[in-house]
Amino acid sequence: MSGRWSMNRQGMIAALLAGIAVASCGKSADTAEKPVASANGIEKPVLKLGFIKLTDIAPLVVAQEKGFFREEGLTVTLEPQANWKVLLDGVTGGQLDGAHMLAGQVLAASAGIGSKVPLVTPFSLDINGKGVTVSNQVWDMIAPTLPKGSDGKVQMPISAAALKPVVAKFKAEGKPFKMGMVFPVSTHNYVLRYWLAAGGLNPGYYLPADTAGVTGADVQLSVTPPPQMPATMEAGTINGYSVGEPWNQASVAKKIGVPVIVDPDIAGTTGDKVFGLTADFAKKNPNTVKALTRALIRASMWLDAEGGKNRPEAVKLLASSKYVGADEKVLMASMTGKFTFGAGDTRNTPEFNLFFDQQASYPFYSDGIWYLTQMRRWGQIAEDKTDQWYLDTVKSVYRPDLYEAAAQSLVADGKASADQFPKTDGFRVYTRKAIDGVPFDAHKPAAYAAGFTIGLKPGQKVTPAGVK
Repeated sequence: MSGRWSMNRQGMIAALLAGIAVASCGKSADTAEKPVASANGIEKPVLKLGFIKLTDIAPLVVAQEKGFFREEGLTVTLEPQANWKVLLDGVTGGQLDGAHMLAGQVLAASAGIGSKVPLVTPFSLDINGKGVTVSNQVWDMIAPTLPKGSDGKVQMPISAAALKPVVAKFKAEGKPFKMGMVFPVSTHNYVLRYWLAAGGLNPGYYLPADTAGVTGADVQLSVTPPPQMPATMEAGTINGYSVGEPWNQASVAKKIGVPVIVDPDIAGTTGDKVFGLTADFAKKNPNTVKALTRALIRASMWLDAEGGKNRPEAVKLLASSKYVGADEKVLMASMTGKFTFGAGDTRNTPEFNLFFDQQASYPFYSDGIWYLTQMRRWGQIAEDKTDQWYLDTVKSVYRPDLYEAAAQSLVADGKASADQFPKTDGFRVYTRKAIDGVPFDAHKPAAYAAGFTIGLKPGQKVTPAGVK
């Protein structure tokens, strides 16, 4: 795809004015905004976007540092947030114009959970990208029991069934077995719960009076911000965790823990972070949203171009203290189609972290529906829902129409080709098997949500008194 594009007189004027806006953004947001808006119709060209320090902010960072935002007429400030709650409040309160968000966050309001401010997403930041890590203490307890290959390495993926004797030992000693995840509606929570349940361990149910979700739990899960995961585990507060990169690799580098599984091996392909906006912002600023989506699509294409040839450069960008702020070697350990599970144990994981390949950036309805099924499975959605409810709920949040409009305009401008984008009804074809062998049919979500050995069954609901 060529990076060149023709520029007529009007385009030159627009570009000049955009440059003036960039140069003056530190002086006055108003003076920066007005010339660009008058030149290209963008309603709000000066934007503040939030993020958490994780490698899946890569499309935002690349769009900023490689100039894609600027070329689309936007002056963007990327601002790190302390945790997912602060980030969510920033978006819903209007302090942030948009953000790197958990898919579960944009779905929760429409599902009747948490924030009442409707959110939408026109863009998926990535698929997969998460892992589960246990402390050295736990690893030393399970490693002797795990099957080894002819090369002497532990065979992957590792079932959570290996933890059952450890959990039992902790219980006999009067200690709870604790694991961290990043937020109650995060992918990390749901894949960790999926993995534990597939191994015969109940991660607990959410009740109106139990927002921690530990009712009936064999393993207690709690919220820890991603950058604090390694230190929290090292201190012994938690015995393991589920998180995105680079915080699994950080435990390897510090020699304090061992990653035991990556998320493609847990529930198959799962959507991860999204670019989130309030529904009100998207409605009032359609040209701005289109420009943002165009820039993010271009960044995701760059990240996965030619088998990931740009990933080392992306790692250098992410390593900056203003973004992830992690050592390049730690970032490289999961950003180049490989994943390091321990010293001398780096394995090929080509699907671990995708931004554009396999339609990773497209906001598939089916990806959102999977989240909703897990919310129901664990009691965050209190009662049974129909298949139509799942579809209506996800359609109010996931906006492939906005993605497709941006993609088509990129094709028209010669910045992409039509065959790079899916022709789809919004339902992804899932080819990776889940660790428990249960196939995900997004067209029949009610049956899927109720069909697990551990999880709420048809007709069950959660009440202040428990599961009924």
